Amino acid sequence: MAVDLTIFVYYGYKTENMSCVTMDDEYEHILAESANIIINEAMKNAFDHLRYMEQSQERTSQDQNPNKTSSYKKKTMAWTACKDFTVELGKQQIEEFISTWEIHESWLHCIDFLRATELEFSKQYHYQVKWSIPTRRKPIPYATACVYFIIEVSKIKPSTLPVEVYYFTESNRLKHRPNETRFREKWLKDIIESKMFLMETVDF
Repeated sequence: MAVDLTIFVYYGYKTENMSCVTMDDEYEHILAESANIIINEAMKNAFDHLRYMEQSQERTSQDQNPNKTSSYKKKTMAWTACKDFTVELGKQQIEEFISTWEIHESWLHCIDFLRATELEFSKQYHYQVKWSIPTRRKPIPYATACVYFIIEVSKIKPSTLPVEVYYFTESNRLKHRPNETRFREKWLKDIIESKMFLMETVDF
């Protein structure tokens, strides 16, 4: 006769070929699964909302300016040579680079050096630029947007060559090169909006 072993599992009894499981373990497992489902659903809704907003903005812009052409001119910057690089100089050059970005003056930022990573053929220096829009009513913003920079100093290339620089946003691991990619203010707005939407969706 088949025997339902569930009751033995719940009350912590050992059965043959079965580990002992308590009610607390089972309850924590159920809670973890439920939390994952809620968070995943909230993130999906947030990204769907942002995608919808982005498409709506693009359609509105095209309707209002059907013949508009871009006046953007790519800005180039000379980065320091490997032999002259220092952590402080890297911070200064990042500051100089982001000053060329076409973003509204209400955005404020701070730059922090995070760590240095030794690789076989180079050494990488990691920086974080944290952005926010504080206001008089909310001097401490609810959400911030981070852009991460990696400055790579080669160990094998001539020391007179410039350092390699990459950056990416916290919501996207796609790496950009300073003199090849145009930074868009919308990337910062999307990060802030997604965080705000998530906070409004999930009840803690």
